[in-house]
Amino acid sequence: MSKASDPTRSFLRHCVATLAYRGGKALRDAPAGFSDFRISGTTRSSGEILAHMGDLLDWALSMAKGKREWVDSKPLPWDRGVERFFRALEAFDAYMASDAPLHAPAEKLFQGPIADALTHVGQIATRRRLAGAPVRGENYFLADIVEGRVGPEQPAPRKEFD
Repeated sequence: MSKASDPTRSFLRHCVATLAYRGGKALRDAPAGFSDFRISGTTRSSGEILAHMGDLLDWALSMAKGKREWVDSKPLPWDRGVERFFRALEAFDAYMASDAPLHAPAEKLFQGPIADALTHVGQIATRRRLAGAPVRGENYFLADIVEGRVGPEQPAPRKEFD
């Protein structure tokens, strides 16, 4: 069996596709000024959270490659931050899809950077509601999420809630 067809790697790739689908929904069509939105003076701005999400994905890739490098990035303009998020997802997924050795356990990559990024998607979705631009809820069990589909183009929701 090739490394790329390992069931654990495949499951992690599905988790990353889930992050792309859910992240895309929360990040798409954010209102003007949303990048600077803060819940309070002591919280990160939405743009800072988005930058952190990109950092988490870069960190996941570095650990998969055996380098364990962390960088704190400054927020970019919202659209560029979203582009960075998807580029980082694509780079990590491409590595996971390859036969390159995995230098960190897939379970640890999920429980650290990927789960953290999913948590931040929820924060962005909550902030969207607080900013007056809510993201519609959805039955994600029915969502068309496919391993390897990690770019900004995602399928339409199958069952959103009113």
